[in-house]
Amino acid sequence: MSDNGKLLPSGGWPEDYRSGFTSFVGRPNAGKSTLTNALVGQKVAITSAKPQTTRHTIRGIVHRDDAQLVLVDTPGLHRPRTLLGQRLNDLVAETLSEVDAIGFCIPANEKIGPGDRFIATQLAQLQRKPIIAIVTKADLVDREQLAAQLLAVTELGSQNFGPEGFAAIVPVSAVSEFQVKEVADVLVQQLPLGPPLYPDGELTDEPESIMVAELVREAALEGVRDELPHSLAVVVEEMLPREGRSENNPMLDVHVSLYVERPSQKAIVIGRGGSRLREVGTNARKGIEALLGTKVYLDLHVKVAKDWQRDPKQLGRLGF
Repeated sequence: MSDNGKLLPSGGWPEDYRSGFTSFVGRPNAGKSTLTNALVGQKVAITSAKPQTTRHTIRGIVHRDDAQLVLVDTPGLHRPRTLLGQRLNDLVAETLSEVDAIGFCIPANEKIGPGDRFIATQLAQLQRKPIIAIVTKADLVDREQLAAQLLAVTELGSQNFGPEGFAAIVPVSAVSEFQVKEVADVLVQQLPLGPPLYPDGELTDEPESIMVAELVREAALEGVRDELPHSLAVVVEEMLPREGRSENNPMLDVHVSLYVERPSQKAIVIGRGGSRLREVGTNARKGIEALLGTKVYLDLHVKVAKDWQRDPKQLGRLGF
């Protein structure tokens, strides 16, 4: 037995143990990444006040005595305007076809709009897949507003999924930790019976280089103009241990390129006299050191890749 009383693999698992994959979908900035981090208990997905910040499907792993819940955080579903947008939507569709259940995130503080209805129609095409409506950001509204939104979500469910509607509707606030456990409970109920899929203690299966790139991207998006999130791509060129450092005092050299589409955007990222890029480096380095557990020298370079969102070759080179 393990320390928490759960049977180890050699002895099997409890008969009612469940494990599987669930995915959060929702229009951009619906709170999917924040909820992923709250459920896992550690930052595994970048968050930002700017929409469309998630570019990769990031898996967070929730370990419980009765279940292992693997969360797949996808980019926000939206009507695509660029080749990048279409590829992100394709990524979402591919992910949804493979998971056991889906959490449809709808913010409590915004009325249901065309984006939510578009996603509901897409989800309705998935045959016999449990769809749980998760009303996020409940801390931003009062009880009366929350009740009204829950009724609106119920109506959205019946319009798209028949009289039974959503499999469940759960209000939550990842920031205030209101009903985070309840969200996990509802998702676990939809998983098939089976043993754990990942080793105990593992929180994500994302490569470290992808997570480092996401942390740099998050830092670069803080406090900038609205057009930049869609135009910023980050690539980790190399991560190498610093030569000549003792085992007790290691350091990692991390070289990162930030790609934008226009020279004017490059100027925004760098800032006056390089001040903004230094701030980005300082903030990102803290997160990277916490992630990797070692000192880091972070080398950032900003480059222009003209109209990369619309160029298939450049999209491929930047990892999309």
